[in-house]
Amino acid sequence: MNEEAMKAELERLRAENAQLKTKEKSGISLKVSEKGAVSLYGMGRFPVTLYKEQWLRILDSAPQIEAFIHENEAKLKTKE
Repeated sequence: MNEEAMKAELERLRAENAQLKTKEKSGISLKVSEKGAVSLYGMGRFPVTLYKEQWLRILDSAPQIEAFIHENEAKLKTKE
């Protein structure tokens, strides 16, 4: 590899690294798992994987979950 090719590769890797860092900070992403479930990435170290019916039950319960969080705000910790 000559010097010019190495510089070009270094710039490509820097751009890729910057894109990956931005992707990490951008929040969550979704993916269909091998078993046909929905995996939610970006909440912690491991994905949260549930089947479609389970996600829909959670989404239907969103107002109840939100109310519970507000009612228990003083007891709950935040992770930054």
